Amino acid sequence: QVRLVESGGDSVQAGGSLRLSCAASRDDRYCMGWFRQAPGKEREGVATVDSDGSTSYADSVPARITISKDNTKNTLYLQMNSLKPEDTAMYYCAARGSGHCHPGRVFDYWGQGTQVTAAS
Repeated sequence: QVRLVESGGDSVQAGGSLRLSCAASRDDRYCMGWFRQAPGKEREGVATVDSDGSTSYADSVPARITISKDNTKNTLYLQMNSLKPEDTAMYYCAARGSGHCHPGRVFDYWGQGTQVTAAS
């Protein structure tokens, strides 16, 4: 089992940048990912990074959003630039123990979320 704690969410003006962090309680064997849930919408996958460093993004995610991981710190990141109001959502970190690593897969462990608000 792995415990996940997100941080870095904030309210910013559209056009700004944020970097979300997710600290994991265990080592880097897991597939990890970011998900988000906007008000009134279902939760959707954003991006994942596997234990070998390979990344996958949901088709809808623009290039201004990038996922990365620091294995020395057991920390996952989501860099979001040029934020738009449609990026407003609760962002969740998640981990998956085995199987294909992709935002469309079912994840086993979840953090509590961090709120991102991009005001127009």
